[in-house]
This record gives sequence, C-alpha cells and structure tokens, in this order.
Amino acid sequence: MRQLKRRVGVRAIAYLFTFVVILYVAVFMNTPYLVYQPGSASEVAPMIKVENADPQEQGTFMMTTVSASYANVALLVASAFNSNAEVVLKEARLGDKSEQEYAAEQVYYMSSSQSSSVQAAYHAAGIPYEDVVDYLYVFSIPEESSQEQFQIGDKIIRVQGQSVPDPTALSKLLSSSKVGDQVEVVLQRDGKEVKEQVTLVEVKDKETAAGRPGFGVVIGAVQKVQPKEAGKAVSFVDTSVGGPSAGLMFTMEIYNQLTKGDLTKGYRVAGTGTIDAEGKVGAIGGVKHKIVAADREDAEIFFVPVKNYDEAKARADKIGTSMKLVPVSTLDEALKYMEELPVKP
Repeated sequence: MRQLKRRVGVRAIAYLFTFVVILYVAVFMNTPYLVYQPGSASEVAPMIKVENADPQEQGTFMMTTVSASYANVALLVASAFNSNAEVVLKEARLGDKSEQEYAAEQVYYMSSSQSSSVQAAYHAAGIPYEDVVDYLYVFSIPEESSQEQFQIGDKIIRVQGQSVPDPTALSKLLSSSKVGDQVEVVLQRDGKEVKEQVTLVEVKDKETAAGRPGFGVVIGAVQKVQPKEAGKAVSFVDTSVGGPSAGLMFTMEIYNQLTKGDLTKGYRVAGTGTIDAEGKVGAIGGVKHKIVAADREDAEIFFVPVKNYDEAKARADKIGTSMKLVPVSTLDEALKYMEELPVKP
C-alpha cells in the first residue's frame, strides 16, 4: 500500500513537472519569430486638437495599424491556422537594433509623421508656418557606452539648469565643460522627470572628427510646427502606436478641421501612407493586414499609396470586401477624390 502511494506521488510529480515544462516552452520560451496580424482601424479625430476647428464631421477618417507580436510557441502554432497571420524572423524587422531601440525609433517616426502631417495640412489650407525643435530624444545607447543614467526613449529637458532647444545649443552648452566633468541632466521618462548626474565622455565630431565633451548617446531632434496665424495651432494626443504610416490620414483630418465644410461627406474613410511637407504620399509596409483591419471596422473607402495598390487589391479581393480602394500619390489627389464625392444619403 505504501509502495502504491509512493508510486502515485512520483507519477503526480512527474505529471506536474511535465506540465510546467510544456507551459514554459509554449508560453514563456522566446523564439526568433514575429507574428504580424491585422491591427486596428481607429478614428484619428480624438487624437488631434485644432484651435478653432470646424466641428462639421458626419463621417470619420481612420488610421490603420498592423499588430506585431514577439512570438511564443503557442502563438506560432495558432498562426498556422490563421489565414491573416504572417510569421517573419525578428531580425527582418529589427535589423541590428535592439527591441528597445526599434521601439524608440518608431516613436520618433510617429512624432516626425505628425509634424509632416501638420506641415502638409497647413500647406494645403494656405496657412503659413515655421518649424522649431520640440525636444531632444535619446535614440540609442551604443554598446560601448558606459552611460547608465540614460535610457532609450528619454527626453532631454534641461542640462545644468538650462533648456536645450536643439542639438547645436546642447553642443555649445557642453563645450564650456571638459571630458570627465559631471553635469546635471533632467530627463523625462515615462511621463516623469528624472534628475541624473552624467559624466561627460569624449565624442567625435562627424564633420571634423575632432574630440569634444558629450553624453556618448545617440540623440535626435523632434520638430514641432507652429502656424504664423493666431488660432490655428495643431497638437496631438499621445497614441499607443508608432511609425510614420498614419501620415496621410492625420493630414486629411487636420485639413478637414482647418477648413470649412465636412470633407468626410458622411463616409467611413480609412487609409494608410506616409506624408511629407509637400503632400507626397509614400509607400508603407503591412498593407494587406491594414485592409483587413479597415474592413472589420466597416470602412467604405480606403486610401492606399500607389506603390502598395496591387498588394492591397489582392487582399481586398481575397476577403471579398466592398471597400472602394483609392490609389493616391499625393494629398491633392486624396482631397480631390473626397471633394468630388456626393454627400452620403
């Protein structure tokens, strides 16, 4: 009897151990893969604030996203039965960047996309503007760097008690110190201010290769666009997505709020595409997933960059959507299409 109990106990432990191993492998063990799937189609109006905006908007403009997940074994198995899932190697997305560096880069691209959207909308609406630096941003920290005080994604608020409006101002401020000196740096991290004492290191000037004191991290400047007309300022609410592909849809929403009338004409309008200050629409990745996301939100019109049209059309045909795909290469083409549409009954 005692032997039977012992045997049952050993068997139970073995089953439990096997379960834990399977759970770890399926859920917690990393794999070198990513899984892309349709993300969301979200209204952009709540993401944007325009001073003295024209409130008329019966329809909606929507940005579309791709869901990218670092895959565990369970997700890889599920993806095999999901026609909308796409499995790719992590390195195909990250290249030589870390996950943190890639995420920081996408935040930067989103900020740049928002600035370009405002520029393009001001240009189309005939509103003069100027560009100024909004803040400095820590892009990446080289492996050889010993600067533990910085984290990727930090915003640099003040150095030695002074604001640093652009990289030139930062270099000029640090030039009065020498390598090895400590300076006080105020950073914004996760919405909170963090004060650090940073030891300056030698960095090489890109143009002259001369050494000078610096932080030893890669810094980028995020631009802000200011109108030269009072009462036309545009700002953005923080979004949980990154990348530049919402540019076109941001621009159309901003233009709609800056000008009289309702550009949506009552339609549910989705789309994708980068934008530059002159209103040129650029190609993006993942359009086949964005088509599905837009269809799920009952979009009636989908603006797609010309270079992505064939891929978008193939997926639209496959899922049998009734959305009208509209290929565009410029903002003017998208605006003209909407302006010529009849108002939705």
